[in-house]
Amino acid sequence: MRLIQTRVPADARENVLATLDEENIEHIVADEGGDSDAMVLYFPVPDGAVEKVLDRLHEEGLEEDAYTVITDIESATTPTLKDLESKYTQGPDDEVGLSHAALRSNAREVTPGRPMFVMFAALSAVLAAAGLLLNSAIVIVGAMVISPFAGSSLSASVGAVIGDYRSMLDSFKSQLLGLVVAVGSATAAAALIKWSYLVPPSLAIENIAQVSAFSIPIVLTFFIAIFAGAAGALALATDLSVSLAGVAVAAAIVPAAAAVGLGVVWVKPLLALGAIVLLLMNLLLINVSAFVALTLFGYRGSANVALREYVTFDLRSVGYAVVGVVVLVALVVSVVSTYQYLVFVETTNHNVEAVLGEGQYEDLELVDVQTDYGAEFLYPSSESETVRVVVSRSAGEEYPDLSRALQREIAADTPRGVTVQVQFVDYQQTTPQGSDVRDPDLSLGAGATSRGGVGVA
Repeated sequence: MRLIQTRVPADARENVLATLDEENIEHIVADEGGDSDAMVLYFPVPDGAVEKVLDRLHEEGLEEDAYTVITDIESATTPTLKDLESKYTQGPDDEVGLSHAALRSNAREVTPGRPMFVMFAALSAVLAAAGLLLNSAIVIVGAMVISPFAGSSLSASVGAVIGDYRSMLDSFKSQLLGLVVAVGSATAAAALIKWSYLVPPSLAIENIAQVSAFSIPIVLTFFIAIFAGAAGALALATDLSVSLAGVAVAAAIVPAAAAVGLGVVWVKPLLALGAIVLLLMNLLLINVSAFVALTLFGYRGSANVALREYVTFDLRSVGYAVVGVVVLVALVVSVVSTYQYLVFVETTNHNVEAVLGEGQYEDLELVDVQTDYGAEFLYPSSESETVRVVVSRSAGEEYPDLSRALQREIAADTPRGVTVQVQFVDYQQTTPQGSDVRDPDLSLGAGATSRGGVGVA
């Protein structure tokens, strides 16, 4: 339930009141006072009626930027309210949703002020960097909880959909600032951790599972960004809590930003590059998926609002524009390289399955397939791609030709040079009858996954 309070000028008074009577909305009129002939209207309406009623009033002379306050109320009692609730149960035009004003207000509520945004972005990135080094999912989740990126990411989509371009531009600026702050803070924290010997400086961070998971752009990580953006947008649009969706949005941003910092400090350019690509792709997918979700939900902007009205050309705006162009170019490069990498991963997975399905390898079980991500996916390189395959086998079984068979099969379907490394995980098994019979349920690492990273070969 919403209570609308709005200032109506004298020349629109008659038409506005007639519209409320036509809509069967009970209202109270108060004179503004002083030397003004304007009046102040008060009337309660269901959530779904706000947008349609305000649109009708704007058509009848109420200015688009008129003083209007929409508040959330617990209940109201009027003679016609029950009929209004029945009429607007599904919202305007039979769609569930909030008004533009309420949607904008919800987006602002989950966006902290600039100083607090910077502080929480830095703290969440530092905490995420520590969580990655500890290989602790609990610590990483804690970093996601305090992350402020949900509001800034969702506000851009809300502004783009409803035509609030000022909010959209402010959101883009906040996202750019948040990226710089998060990566910079994670880098500083990683340097402090490394050179204070809180962890061994020679630590192979690429072998840490959590670091590897957030430094390789694979499809499963993109799913987080896509569905987090859509869930956050729909939570805003339906007046539900955005907290849980905000954690999902942070999951797509904060750990990747922390991984960039670790890659820089540990001088792992491929790891840092993969994390940057993952970070930029996730940001893009969050914004796009939130925009698409709100559009499908029925939100549209005002036709009389133009983006150029909010674009200025002062020094600060030019600086943001330059950074934005750099990020846009990086996004385009990321999309191209990620597509090429994912095609290579899909080809590799298919061929590994084909080889292990042959008769002489039917007793092996696939544990993992690892492929590196690097700059070679942007341009032809003379260096070969390394594929690491981990399989489990019975102790004593030898497969000397497996790497050659895998290399031949993968190389046949890709123009890139390929080097294949095979790691065997041995196990022994004794049944109650004392015979050595293979039981897949007891084998190590059953199942197959594909991810990037560096494995032990």
